[in-house]
Amino acid sequence: MAKQNILIVDDSQMMRNIIKGFLAEFDCDTMEASDGKMGLELARNNHFDLIITDVEMPHKNGIQLCQELKGNNSTRGIPILIISSFDSEDDINKGFQSGAAYLSKDEITRQLYTTVETILSKSSFNTSKRIMIVDDSAMIRHLVATELSKSGYQILTAKNGSDALHKIKSSIPNLILSDIDMPIMNGFEFCEAVQNDNRFKTIPFVVMSANSDRGHMQRMLKRGAQAYLVKPFNMDQVTILVDKMLSDHFVMLLKDRERLDSERRMMLSTITSLVNALEARDTYTKGHSTAVAKIAADLLKLSGASSQDVQTILIGGHLHDIGKIGISDAILLKPGRLNKQEFDCIKQHPDIGANILAPIESLTDIIPMVRYHNERMDGKGYSQWTQRVKDPPMGKNRSPQMPLTLHLQSVFPWQYTTINREDSQLPDYTTPSYQVRFETYSRNCLL
Repeated sequence: MAKQNILIVDDSQMMRNIIKGFLAEFDCDTMEASDGKMGLELARNNHFDLIITDVEMPHKNGIQLCQELKGNNSTRGIPILIISSFDSEDDINKGFQSGAAYLSKDEITRQLYTTVETILSKSSFNTSKRIMIVDDSAMIRHLVATELSKSGYQILTAKNGSDALHKIKSSIPNLILSDIDMPIMNGFEFCEAVQNDNRFKTIPFVVMSANSDRGHMQRMLKRGAQAYLVKPFNMDQVTILVDKMLSDHFVMLLKDRERLDSERRMMLSTITSLVNALEARDTYTKGHSTAVAKIAADLLKLSGASSQDVQTILIGGHLHDIGKIGISDAILLKPGRLNKQEFDCIKQHPDIGANILAPIESLTDIIPMVRYHNERMDGKGYSQWTQRVKDPPMGKNRSPQMPLTLHLQSVFPWQYTTINREDSQLPDYTTPSYQVRFETYSRNCLL
């Protein structure tokens, strides 16, 4: 590993020697300057990993030196530590506002080594990280890029989601900051595209938007964003958030999320296989869950729903009959017509399925689909929802109280039109009048 270079700027030779003595434990080379003007010249013409400076100096003081360094593209990424005997709150604030860390000369003996070690470690971390800023405003891109580059981050910019997707394929960032309202591809579409690509789905995604609507925020967070910044925002707030999200701890959380997603996919695969095995015992139901999952998902796509919502109803379709595991084979596989007692038993399978999935927290959105999947287009289904909601779903529009995903599950029994079971207790969905009603209802569901 190459030696690190540190510049010491102080008008006192004695103080420069003291600082050099404490830095001797580091594998570093040092250079010295006796005032801010000389320090600025050296910083512009040499590479430094850290600059340590006093405040009160001739020609140019430490605050002015810091401000000029942070205002220049070639030097703004150099970390700066101000060491001064002026410990007023105003002096400390000036140091922080100019982009520097602050240490009192009285604390040199106890804290200089650990402070320098922390700064160098953080600087090394930051310079290895790449941030992508996506906004159709050139001014916003410039302001955010300028501020983050002061902390040493590498910066990529893009003017919309499509531009960003093209660029991240050749240069993958460690974090994305994105606006929502942009031409060609907006922030919703961009976030969804990132989440749907295995190469990019673990990249932390932060939204920057002037829209402070709570529903807007929840929609973005649901699509995979980790944080939401409302414009206009304080640039210090942005830097602090970025530092936090790129910390090792946050990266570990994202990896844990990816691990849990992988485990969830494996679990769903196992449950789906179980359902398929259950259906395979009876030619009447074989392939039913797979078929209705596709039908419901295709209908939901027509509504313009997000891919995440489509995936949710696809899973719901595959699992909706899981409760039949709890129904006796004598009833489930009976070749003849069911009597009232047997049919009442069959009607319990939605609740059984919902109770089977209830302990699985990640399937919370799926459980209502399983519990209420026997809602009927004519409002005569036997689920608890029908008992609570008297407004039948055959009206011009779906009931506002019932989610679209539940309404779409009225197509589930319709799939049986391809199956011939003379004693089925389902309505005759094959008649022309019922086909017209189904098509009308499907359209109304999507309005």
